Amino acid sequence: MPFLLALDWLIVLLWTVRIVGALRNIPRIPNLLGSRYAESLPASSTPLITVIVPACNEEANIEAALRSLLAIESVGIEVIAVDDRSTDQTGAIIDRLASEFRSRLTVIHVMDLPPGWLGKPHAMALAARQAATPWLLFTDGDVCFTPDSLLRVLNFARAENADHVVLFPTLILKTLGETMMIAIFQIFAFLGARPWRVADPSTREFIGMGAFNLVRADVYRAIGGFDALHMEVVEDLKLGFEIKRAGYRQRAAFGRGLVRVRWAEGTLHFIRNVTKNFFAVFRFRTLPALAACSVLAVACLGPFVALVGGAAFAIPAGLLMLLFFFVYRLFQRYNEVPAAYFLTFPLAAALLIYAELRSMFVTLLNRGIRWRGTFYPLSELRRNAGPLK
Repeated sequence: MPFLLALDWLIVLLWTVRIVGALRNIPRIPNLLGSRYAESLPASSTPLITVIVPACNEEANIEAALRSLLAIESVGIEVIAVDDRSTDQTGAIIDRLASEFRSRLTVIHVMDLPPGWLGKPHAMALAARQAATPWLLFTDGDVCFTPDSLLRVLNFARAENADHVVLFPTLILKTLGETMMIAIFQIFAFLGARPWRVADPSTREFIGMGAFNLVRADVYRAIGGFDALHMEVVEDLKLGFEIKRAGYRQRAAFGRGLVRVRWAEGTLHFIRNVTKNFFAVFRFRTLPALAACSVLAVACLGPFVALVGGAAFAIPAGLLMLLFFFVYRLFQRYNEVPAAYFLTFPLAAALLIYAELRSMFVTLLNRGIRWRGTFYPLSELRRNAGPLK
């Protein structure tokens, strides 16, 4: 019992160090809603940004996403939408929009996936080869933008002399389950990745975001682009890793409401998304993935499981919940999740650990992953999985 109690207090101490660091530094991440980022850009006769939108079976979202982009007039943009082997009406919707916006929207239809490629990196690599603008924005087919979003980001990029900018999207949350899971996922991502450190070239922290990766075209090509990431499951993270590793200037920013996406439609959809991605983060290596899940289980659930040991264990468990109340309250500014969701932390942590273990076991059992109707063998994924830290 004394050992377990000491372990509880050690867990609380470690959480305190990491959380205090986050509470102090997250507010320092730039917020692009300020007036300084809304200044008009000099007129340009050619587009400044090529927005690349890969889409596979996105008939429910693709029209709203593309129309939000095509409504942007504060920055000269061109849009390349890639219909990646869709079996629904995605391709027909994009074609209809292309006939309406002939000068601004280009369509690429991918009928077959070449060997040695994942679908999404292939789609984005194809589109990037056609781009001639100084900036490339890689986004998804379910992401919607405000008319001033790209103006604010481009002003920020120029002010920071940045080569790569990630704008954190505002997630659309409709059910209790997805809200609970997205909240803890975002918090863990920030506590683990420490995005306030990506701007420091002396640190190893990097960032990448599928919903919004804005990169200078010459930097993209210098690192090999998605042609070099042809079998990468977490291609957004890997792009950010390669940009930071090559010594280019990376920045991250908030901008509540500028970019919106519904990443998970309920708890089950969240688990399905994690099933695809989590094992890939560990480069499909079993021992590191198991170790990470074990550490999370002890750190997140240990103090609450230990409550069966008596009243002495209630104090560290209570302090841990108090710490997370402050974290949830801070994140409420950015993710629109009420701070009261801190009460769901133990349940959400247990479900997140389950989702991460499921990612590993399902991938190992199936000897690969199936995503958007295509199967990718584990042997090939492992052979092409380079470092991510």
